[in-house]
Amino acid sequence: MSSTGNLDSFVKSSKPPPAPTATSQEIRDRASLFVGTIFPASTPEDARRAVNHLKHVVHRARPATHEIAAWRCMVLKPGKSGLGGPDDFEVVSGADDDGETHAGGRVLKVIQAESVIDAVVVVSRWYGGEMLGPVRFEHIETCAREVCRTFRLKDDMVTCVATLTSLDDILASLRAELASVTARKTSSEPTSSQSAAKRSTAKPYATLEESLDIAKAKRLITARENSIKSVKQALKKAREREPEQG
Repeated sequence: MSSTGNLDSFVKSSKPPPAPTATSQEIRDRASLFVGTIFPASTPEDARRAVNHLKHVVHRARPATHEIAAWRCMVLKPGKSGLGGPDDFEVVSGADDDGETHAGGRVLKVIQAESVIDAVVVVSRWYGGEMLGPVRFEHIETCAREVCRTFRLKDDMVTCVATLTSLDDILASLRAELASVTARKTSSEPTSSQSAAKRSTAKPYATLEESLDIAKAKRLITARENSIKSVKQALKKAREREPEQG
């Protein structure tokens, strides 16, 4: 990967600076320091920009000896529009040792093994003055694996929260409809009932997202699905009784 990027290019860029999805714990061994960082990257160009940002902006005051990088992106095939389905796309991957021979390939293998896509992983190493031998590759892979797993967890959580939000909307709509049917029988105000129904299903998920507790998220999804079934059954019964009130 070219290191032609510089601070001026980032200052002049109209795009927001690349934001890391996760950073690994530091590994220290005989004064050498290893840290992994993962950024979302939908193209190899995005990957290069993230690496250059880390190298020339984030680590500008304290440059790493090596910025070992690997990326894996799902991109459109040349001449394709994406309308043709999955066959219009291909996975493009690459790696950069940045002076640490074979290290980039090690990081790429971790990305592939963890089934991470549309991301770039950078393992930064600050050399401490003492040769570490083969164990340095273990440290590099450990850092890469940690951020890859966090990346996948966050991606899974985003999907879970989107599902929960959608189910909440469905549940709110069904409860409002049930409240409206009930209100017609009791001559109550449906508007306030609908508002109450919507409020009852409003769920803040910021804490859940931060926890990365996928098991809990899936339990909540199951609970929402069961609630939807219950409200649908109640709504069906309420509608069946409506003619009797006429």
